[in-house]
Amino acid sequence: MNEQTNVVPAWEQRFRAARVSLPDWADEAPDRALYVSNATGTYEVYAWDRSTDEHRRVTDRPNGTTDAELAPDGQWIWWFDDTDGDEFGVWRRQPFTGGPDEEAVPGVPAAYSAGLALGRDGTVVVGTSTDDEGTTLYLRRPGADEPEVVYRHAEYGGVGDLSHDSTLLAVDHTEHGDAMHSAIRVLRPADGATVAELDEVTGRTEPRGVACLGFAPAPGDTRLLVAHQRSGRWEPMLWDVAADTETELELRDEQGRPFPGDLSAQWRPDARSLLIEHEYEARSELFSYDLDTAELTRLDTPRGTVAGATARPDGTVEFLWSSAAEPSAVRSTSGAVVLRAPGAVPPGSTPVEDVWVEGPGGRVHALVQRPSGPGPHPTVFEVHGGPTHHDSDSFAAGPAAWLDHGFAVVRVNYRGSTGYGQAWTDALTERVGLIELEDIGAVRDWAVSSGLADPDRLVLSGGSWGGYLTLLGLGTQPDHWTLGLAAVPVADYLTAYADEMEALKSLDRTLFGGTPEEVPERWHASSPLTHVEQVKAPVYISAGVNDPRCPIRQIDNYVRRLEELGKVHEVYRYDAGHGSLVVDERIKQLRLEIDFVRRHLAPGTVR
Repeated sequence: MNEQTNVVPAWEQRFRAARVSLPDWADEAPDRALYVSNATGTYEVYAWDRSTDEHRRVTDRPNGTTDAELAPDGQWIWWFDDTDGDEFGVWRRQPFTGGPDEEAVPGVPAAYSAGLALGRDGTVVVGTSTDDEGTTLYLRRPGADEPEVVYRHAEYGGVGDLSHDSTLLAVDHTEHGDAMHSAIRVLRPADGATVAELDEVTGRTEPRGVACLGFAPAPGDTRLLVAHQRSGRWEPMLWDVAADTETELELRDEQGRPFPGDLSAQWRPDARSLLIEHEYEARSELFSYDLDTAELTRLDTPRGTVAGATARPDGTVEFLWSSAAEPSAVRSTSGAVVLRAPGAVPPGSTPVEDVWVEGPGGRVHALVQRPSGPGPHPTVFEVHGGPTHHDSDSFAAGPAAWLDHGFAVVRVNYRGSTGYGQAWTDALTERVGLIELEDIGAVRDWAVSSGLADPDRLVLSGGSWGGYLTLLGLGTQPDHWTLGLAAVPVADYLTAYADEMEALKSLDRTLFGGTPEEVPERWHASSPLTHVEQVKAPVYISAGVNDPRCPIRQIDNYVRRLEELGKVHEVYRYDAGHGSLVVDERIKQLRLEIDFVRRHLAPGTVR
């Protein structure tokens, strides 16, 4: 609270304001829907009967719940039950109308989730991942008491989709050992036989990924919607797995040119048209595509980011939209606001500016937000996680809070980020971390030379992969940064690899081009612990003690070395996993970061 006015500050209002996700509806009961909300102060799953507008909280756990799915007939809600955010658990289910939870598929052991598919006939496929067995897919047939193993491999994979009649199962896999570019295998659940395979990695010098987007929602239809990278970017095509024929979609903009950036798609309920999402330069837009006429129609969405969209049986499209200046809302192409969170709308924030900077690997895109008043400003470089992710023109409470406190905010879509073509994403190999920091460093130099940023008040900050880059940047670019704020970071890469979940081990082997034993020099060069002696800036670290992605032991190793070297640092450990789903905890963490910055930057820097 503001001690003088007793008013909740705007930055805290943004965190406390209730939010809702895009509702997911049951295929055969479209009035039954699920969404996730923080309305009680913790992110939990809610059931929504759209015919009566009745809302009911489904889950109620101390550390929150976000992973849930509706059965096609709308009778059951499935949700993933882990322990305090460790992501290791089992699926449970609860009647849509309420009632006790039960273990959804007895006989499937606790594991990390590798997907779920619920068939209309009662067929269930549960994907699991463990360090000992890799990926295992369990199939439970209608009426069966016990599940059976339908797929197993040491490399990471996951459930793609079941066909409408449950006679085909698509599996996304990385058996070839390249976790950045998956392949697809289609199995026949009746006997486990392989029906078709789409692999554009094995035996190729330039691997291309493919990914399952879903079977056609029609009985007997064997068309699978697939995303592919054949043109150097993600775009959709149709693959009839029974006939083994492919139909690439000729998607063009209003000027008849191929779309820049990435394209994704999903089936409309009529199985004769698609909903297309175009993502480019940190923003997105929606189109409808008629498969019979090849007509592409733009849908009316504001400039900003669509964080999810779904096509309804009545022909409308619902989508979750926001911009950096405007909070998120679930909207419809009908013009209506579909679902509004209870309570007050959070305060808005400052629009982003697009900045392009020449970097060593090409032009780097950055999103910049400026506070009021003349520069140069104290500046936070907020580094995104992933690494195969990107910052977008979307609403985020964290950057908005720094703006409220008088900081400029810069977010960089470094090499490795998505949304700029495959070559940009795939550039992140072997020199892991160092490549991204070259791009961040180039934008940092622009920010200083342009008068935006005060070089004596530069904060490098990020969570997850962004936290990793923060610690690595403090050690490899010690004269660039005044302070560092690292949340749930990789700090000691060798120990992180030993302790992290199997899916991330697979990704790391791909990024580095081998294991720590095979290419030790690469792992050593990219580990923040290697460069800790060069750190000059005070560093603040926050970590979840149950985190399976950036485990606590490797963070403790880094902190211990900071202590031995007498480096200025603070560490905060909390009882959760890879971040917290509790609003009060998120506010506490940001308050601690603001306090750390206030104490270690020039007096008067923080408003």
